[in-house]
Amino acid sequence: MAMAKYDLTPRIAPNLDRHLVFPLLEFTQERELYPNDQILKAKIELLNNTNMVDYAMDIHKSLYHTEDVPQDMVDRRVEVVARLKSLEEAAAPLVTFLQNQNAVQELRADKQYNLQMLNERYQIGPEQIEALYQYAKFQFECGNYSGAADYLYQYRALCTNAERSLSALWGKLAAEILMQNWDIALDELNRLKEIIDSKNFASSLNQVQSRIWLMHWSLFIFFNHDNGRTQIIDLFNQDKYLNAIQTNAPHLLRYLATAFIVNKKRRPQFKEFIKVIQQEQNSFSDPITEFLACVYVNFDFDGAQKKLKECEDVILNDPFLGKRVEESNYTVVPLKDEFLENARLFIFETYCRIHERIDMGVLAEKLNLNYEDAERWILNLIQTSKLDAKIDTQTGTVVMEPNHPNVYEQLIDHTKGLSGRTYKLVSQLLEHAQAQATR
Repeated sequence: MAMAKYDLTPRIAPNLDRHLVFPLLEFTQERELYPNDQILKAKIELLNNTNMVDYAMDIHKSLYHTEDVPQDMVDRRVEVVARLKSLEEAAAPLVTFLQNQNAVQELRADKQYNLQMLNERYQIGPEQIEALYQYAKFQFECGNYSGAADYLYQYRALCTNAERSLSALWGKLAAEILMQNWDIALDELNRLKEIIDSKNFASSLNQVQSRIWLMHWSLFIFFNHDNGRTQIIDLFNQDKYLNAIQTNAPHLLRYLATAFIVNKKRRPQFKEFIKVIQQEQNSFSDPITEFLACVYVNFDFDGAQKKLKECEDVILNDPFLGKRVEESNYTVVPLKDEFLENARLFIFETYCRIHERIDMGVLAEKLNLNYEDAERWILNLIQTSKLDAKIDTQTGTVVMEPNHPNVYEQLIDHTKGLSGRTYKLVSQLLEHAQAQATR
């Protein structure tokens, strides 16, 4: 139960559709982060506002160790079945049309033409299209995510109401996530991001909130998709999204920090991110962000080494970072080993930058490895050209080769930084001017 102090579920859940909270509760139940009864009660509370009545009944039986269920659940089930039948009948004409492949081929990219054609040839009008949306939404609430995804996709192809179409896209994204269709979910995520970034919201706060929701939902995709760890940096590190994190959801820094640590290709952006970690230490910190602060802000290598063990616990008990994979009858957490390997490299690189000759025993201690493992690890780095150094076996030290900074590269880095800050300042001035003009 002690690891519950690092659990972000209470912060993440309010930014998710209630159906997306269930996988988080399943994970916390499996890891025993909270008492089992507490998690079962949370599940029932979530289910109260869905149509998954049978699931709620099963959980009630487990929680109270009985085969009896409350009468209100029985009544609710009757109500859900009747409502489902009613919506099915209302949507039937359009569903029948969509199941007819020859008829569907008559549809075109022009939505107005489609509406007119459906009305004239099949007597399908706005009421039936609205019924399809309600039917799809009801299917989602019942837990039929596959059916909901199909109907929401078809509804968006016919819908001319921008707000309804956006709502359907959120539903489609949730359904694809819950079915673990990561490629399709990523496509829907990018489509949604494009709309959020280009849409004229009633207020800038609504736009910021939409970005925050999008980032929370994206965690499911980014930590399951093959290219996710690169793409989370691409999204979260954009100025508008990073600003939203800093002002409204600093706990998301855990995931961006982890992505930076395990992704070696994104180092140019890493320096700026360390500044963000430093700025946000008072609003959010956990072992992962504290580890980066120890290494890159305070140069506290003993502190960093202690944080590594805590980082391992955080990863194992985080529903996104602690994804388990079965390998040869063993259950492993791939991200944990990758994280620890790269984190040790971070300590080593930074420690080496400020020393010319390093005692191997001291280094082994800093890396939380025994002497032989540390020697083998450093030798591997040298052989794979990741480290410009040599091991002096007589003195038991690592001797660093002099590494003189390239003046031209430094100038280019500073120029890039200046250009980025100028762009950010101009963007903020333009946004302020536009806001003043609309008042």
